[in-house]
Amino acid sequence: MTKNAGTSAGVRFAAAALTLAVAAVLVQQAVTVMSADRTGVGPLALRNLDESGVSHPTTAVLLNFRAYDTLLEIAVLVIALLGVRASALPRPFETAPAGRMLKSFSHFLVPVLIVAGGYVLWVGSHAPGGAFQAGALLGAAGVVLALAGALPELRAPGTGPVVGLAVFLVLGLQPLFAGDALLYYRGEWAKTVILLIEAGATVSIGWILAGLFMAVHRGDI
Repeated sequence: MTKNAGTSAGVRFAAAALTLAVAAVLVQQAVTVMSADRTGVGPLALRNLDESGVSHPTTAVLLNFRAYDTLLEIAVLVIALLGVRASALPRPFETAPAGRMLKSFSHFLVPVLIVAGGYVLWVGSHAPGGAFQAGALLGAAGVVLALAGALPELRAPGTGPVVGLAVFLVLGLQPLFAGDALLYYRGEWAKTVILLIEAGATVSIGWILAGLFMAVHRGDI
């Protein structure tokens, strides 16, 4: 037991040291780049906004000009959930019997969260919003349903968590067959592609957040 504890402490120390070293390098690089070019890439993104398929610069950067960042973020969330599920014993999600007030409240709140998520997803093309915010709202709806005892059998991994990643990869690979670069979508189809990617990502993010909540509630992590 003592040896295992020591090994575990050593591994944790090594992981923490590696994390701090990587963080220090990233901070140093960020400071260096910002000092060398204070204008950043904002003007460049604004100049090419018409080609992005959306009218909001943040969405254009996250889903078009630097879409691989968002792709990897979704992949990290999927891997996190898969890792939690792989290290946990398969057992159902159990909660204390929900009271009448919580059940009644869930009947009102869940539809509001779903509609709000849809609105935030749609509005992201021309105003602050998008898949991560919409996914958080759907995840909150899943948590409310779970606590109310209406979603006891949600399981992960399943198709839900990987929908967004799969859609992103399929649409992102299509330009390669036309001789363009990976994740290169411009012109009249760009808005449709971005909307499809964000819709898939919303489903995955909501599913993953609800799944992680259930894992914490079960004591898996």
